[in-house]
Amino acid sequence: MIDISKVPSGLVNLTKTAAVSLEKHGLTGTKAAVSLVLDHSGSMYPHYQSGAVQHLAEQALGLSANLDDDGTVPLIYFGSRAVVQDDVRLDNYAGIIDRTHTRVEWGSTNYPAAIDAATREHKASGATDPGLVIFQSDGDPDSVLAAEAALRAAAHQPLFFAFVGFGTKVNFLRRLDTLTGRVVDNASFFHAVDPLNTPDAELYDGITAEYGTWLAVALAAGIIRNH
Repeated sequence: MIDISKVPSGLVNLTKTAAVSLEKHGLTGTKAAVSLVLDHSGSMYPHYQSGAVQHLAEQALGLSANLDDDGTVPLIYFGSRAVVQDDVRLDNYAGIIDRTHTRVEWGSTNYPAAIDAATREHKASGATDPGLVIFQSDGDPDSVLAAEAALRAAAHQPLFFAFVGFGTKVNFLRRLDTLTGRVVDNASFFHAVDPLNTPDAELYDGITAEYGTWLAVALAAGIIRNH
């Protein structure tokens, strides 16, 4: 965990709230490489304009400050394709979404590309800790079958996908949480109907509860190493 005295004042409450959630689920002292995957389809435009996506980036950074020594969150946007952008860090987080998402085209919702990008980023980073991927979307994928196949394939990797659904059209994300045919259950689902007004503690609990269970199962299955 990063020294709380080094956390910017705007992130202190988020960092402390994330710590409480981690403690609640027996995850204090564990390490993870947190990354953030963001839906950049056309329907997401209001969430970018409202600041909801920026807030999620800050929530992810607050969680990372507890789990990752460098407190860095790789940022991936996906529409018709996936694009790895700048890292979200303690020294650049303010306004990071407005500065980066405008460089990315609006597109559809190519879940497989996003899942593959998160997997490749984790491998390329050289991270030895498990990957905790906060994966946000507000709608269905371009291809249901391809998305399901991508998540099944990713179950063999040391990655856990915490799906966060914005708005009301997120039934497919809910289905992915209980997808059959995976070597381990590598995903969770949290529904943020109104993301700007969703309590931070609820979001963190939605991410960390099943992640803790996955750690134990993935370790027993040899997917991750003892952390």
